Amino acid sequence: MTRLIFLGPPGAGKGTQAKALADFLNIPHISTGDILRQAITDQTDLGKKAQEYMDKGDLVPDKLVEDMVEERLQKPDAEHGWILDGFPRTVAQAIFLGELLAKVEKDEEKVVNLDAPDEIVIARLLGRGRKDDAEDVIRHRLDVYRRDTAPLIKYYGDRQKLLTVNGNQSQEEVTTALKKVITV
Repeated sequence: MTRLIFLGPPGAGKGTQAKALADFLNIPHISTGDILRQAITDQTDLGKKAQEYMDKGDLVPDKLVEDMVEERLQKPDAEHGWILDGFPRTVAQAIFLGELLAKVEKDEEKVVNLDAPDEIVIARLLGRGRKDDAEDVIRHRLDVYRRDTAPLIKYYGDRQKLLTVNGNQSQEEVTTALKKVITV
């Protein structure tokens, strides 16, 4: 059973690579960003609350995201594995996830850190043309990432669950490197 958590700065290629690996492994790619964007499009209560935070480049509060992830991991397609993209984003969320997985005796996850320099991810994000991808918002998101999410690299490294892949390569080279590290 493959359970992977993808870490890395915004624009490092987590979504693209998670999708490719999920297809390769035949497991679901669970993107909290996609789930949140759909909730915003559908104008659900969660979507309206999340929109306020996302427009500023801030993280959506833990409790909202935790409830959503717990519900998603209980769906039948996630029974034999999954790739989480965009969660956890804080050590508190990692602790929540660890407790959740231990409760269902499925706590053998691996954590993949896609590493890429700021200037590369800024250029990538500006090139996608999303509404929330203005340069000032991107730089704020990188600051939030360094403050709140980067500590997860040490957290999972201390638990011998961390695998790091250079995200500053071609898409194909990153995919090949990921396949190599997850099958070790």
